[in-house]
Amino acid sequence: MNEIGAAFVLKARDLFTNDYLPKIERCLERLTDEQVWWRPNEESNSIGNLVLHLCGNARQWIVCGVGGATDTRDRSQEFAERSLISRDDLLGSLQQTIVDVDKTLAGFDLSNLLQPRLIQGCDVITLDAIFHVVEHFSMHTGQIILLTKLLTESDLGFYDFSEGVPADNWRR
Repeated sequence: MNEIGAAFVLKARDLFTNDYLPKIERCLERLTDEQVWWRPNEESNSIGNLVLHLCGNARQWIVCGVGGATDTRDRSQEFAERSLISRDDLLGSLQQTIVDVDKTLAGFDLSNLLQPRLIQGCDVITLDAIFHVVEHFSMHTGQIILLTKLLTESDLGFYDFSEGVPADNWRR
């Protein structure tokens, strides 16, 4: 079980640090502060709101829920925010969140992977909590990519097909 658990946690850490974060970084690099906070309508989220939400979710579920830190999340504020927080500040917050998530997962005792947790009012096991954040990050990373392509009218160049097979091109 620990070998499977170790592989699962290692893959989660890899996705956060070497897939989702670099893709979001590339998106934010190509946008102005105003574009980061643009929304197609009032019912939709801006990229800025999505970044705040990713930080809040990852901290609540992994840093606090798995790692035991105090949960001070204000989820509704992540979506209500309308002030122009700079893309650099948003990126710094996201990068620090990923560092904290990675540190939490790196120090995680694999024997607790099936331990019950109460996170955001949900009864889950630790494996569920980690998996939730992985899939949640994937979904919102895709939304950020779509909004960035819409706003920049450009290909973000995540893959290189020059050798006939896709090779990732977002890691630096």
